[in-house]
Amino acid sequence: MFGTLTESPRQTPVLDEVDVLVLGGGPAGLAAAASAAQSGARTLLVERYGFLGGMGTAAGVTNFCGLHANVHGTLRQVVHGVAGDLLSRIDALGGLNTPHLLFGGRIAAQAYDTAAFKIAADELLAASGARVLLHAWIAGVSMRDEANLEAVFVETKSGRFAIRARCFIDCTGDGDVAAWAGAPYEKGADGHEMMYPSTMMRIGGVNPEHAGEAWASVAALMEQASARGERFARKGPILRPQKNSTEWRANVSQLARPDGGPVDGTDALQLSAAEAEGRRQAAHFMRFLRRDVPGFEQAYLVDLPPQIGVRETRRVLGDYQLSEQDVLSCASFDDSIGVNGWMVEEHVAGNVSFRWPHGTETAEGRAASRGYNQLPWRMLLPRGLDNLLTAGRCASMTHGGQSAARVSGSCFVMGQAAGTGAALALAQNSVPRRIEFAALQSQLQSNGAFLGLEGENTPNAI
Repeated sequence: MFGTLTESPRQTPVLDEVDVLVLGGGPAGLAAAASAAQSGARTLLVERYGFLGGMGTAAGVTNFCGLHANVHGTLRQVVHGVAGDLLSRIDALGGLNTPHLLFGGRIAAQAYDTAAFKIAADELLAASGARVLLHAWIAGVSMRDEANLEAVFVETKSGRFAIRARCFIDCTGDGDVAAWAGAPYEKGADGHEMMYPSTMMRIGGVNPEHAGEAWASVAALMEQASARGERFARKGPILRPQKNSTEWRANVSQLARPDGGPVDGTDALQLSAAEAEGRRQAAHFMRFLRRDVPGFEQAYLVDLPPQIGVRETRRVLGDYQLSEQDVLSCASFDDSIGVNGWMVEEHVAGNVSFRWPHGTETAEGRAASRGYNQLPWRMLLPRGLDNLLTAGRCASMTHGGQSAARVSGSCFVMGQAAGTGAALALAQNSVPRRIEFAALQSQLQSNGAFLGLEGENTPNAI
């Protein structure tokens, strides 16, 4: 830094006053805004890009993880509600693939086309009654008192504005609003080390007949190339076809600082360097594919997304922290708002470490484990703040817990609960921490959510 400058005082115009203000338009933000609006709250969603979808579009993830769980040995879709509405809209646009199996059938994911996701998200929010402000960068907050926000400041092409709300939902991924409001938070496993980001790739020109099940052989081909002296940023590649079988996605890069640690997605200088490094790794991987992988001889890069894919930055400390042990033990909570069926997927230096819920390691174990943990309402409630909720990867989780429940399925669950709970708190003239919780669970279930409660119908197998 080169010192400081003093800016002139200014009067910031108030652009809008709403009941619920949702910050961030990824899966959590989409579900939060749609649910709050459907519950009768005047709702506005603010998003920095010109489209919605979060990491699912802006970072080119192109597949939903965590929609399914291995329930007593059978794969079932366990995330419904708003997520189900969005999936139906993507499917109607011809952009949704059928679920595909991973790790020998132990879990499933579901690919989609990013263009269809963007359009479906627009349709979802329009149908809910929520309004959207795009191309707006969150720039700060104003506090009414120590426990309550008054407004959020945004920067736009039209200038700087304030937006007042009665209740706020931070779905920024990085916990920006919560951090500005003074909420405590953690980063990484030891206070500073986080999971490594990646640059996603979409690849066209693939010959699907020759490529076959290339996802099963690409790791071995990379090892052979490494033995010849070629260097890859990480092991554990993901290479899979999209809806159009000539188009595939690749998740194989890993973005590090010069000292080898993970890039911090809240550091502008590190982000800037990582973008260029991600593109360099993408070009290198394309050369490898065309040279060594059958069916990819004429392949080309269709798209590199607008930003790198960030997995972990701030984790806001709430009334409860979801832990890795909660995930591995398939924990239950009295204040369940839905479930997470994804395993711990920790992106460590040069590799990906997977840890599965207890009872899913063997065929016999799979028959005994329900395969999912419940997500508690308390993980959405930042300590010391009354009119702010967090949902998505910045919610209250340990590093290990977030390594599982950061994926899109869990984000949909948290977002739907946050939006529904925010509207319910306002209707009860209360704050989210003190709502009549049975009413929240009842409303979530009536809107299609699966909470994993005793006696609740188990979702159908996929």
